[in-house]
Amino acid sequence: MTYTLVLGGARSGKSRHAEQLIEAHPSPWTYIATAQAYDDEMRERIALHQARRPHGWLTVDAPIALPQAIRDADKARAILVDCLTLWLTNVMLSGADIAAAREDLLSACRTAASPLVLVSSEVGFGIVPDNALARRFRDELGALNQALAREAAHVVLTIAGLPLKVK
Repeated sequence: MTYTLVLGGARSGKSRHAEQLIEAHPSPWTYIATAQAYDDEMRERIALHQARRPHGWLTVDAPIALPQAIRDADKARAILVDCLTLWLTNVMLSGADIAAAREDLLSACRTAASPLVLVSSEVGFGIVPDNALARRFRDELGALNQALAREAAHVVLTIAGLPLKVK
């Protein structure tokens, strides 16, 4: 099965567009969430995402074990992963081997038996971060997005709520 990568900046409409792509497939759908709610603001963001989705979504939490969650997903359900930005953050903070995690994710995407849409942030449009961890994150996310985009059947960039077909 092929997959779609939806990129965009913060609050660009990428998640909403990705949900629409998945909802074009018959329900039920699987939403693989990578966020971890460490504070009230993040809990509120998660609740807003959940409230926006209609009946028919099964949510699977996979803050780090995302490749396995993709492999384990019900083959009869289209899958949305939201988002790779938070997944990479979780992987980096866990101390895991980032290159190995990236390859494991690519392998899971290549072999996904269901329609798959991945959401990730495009952080390369901003300024160069002022600290080593943030620069490393930007570089690792850029490498992840490039690796996924090379193999994706479709790549969409969202800007101001508008989806622009890149590939």
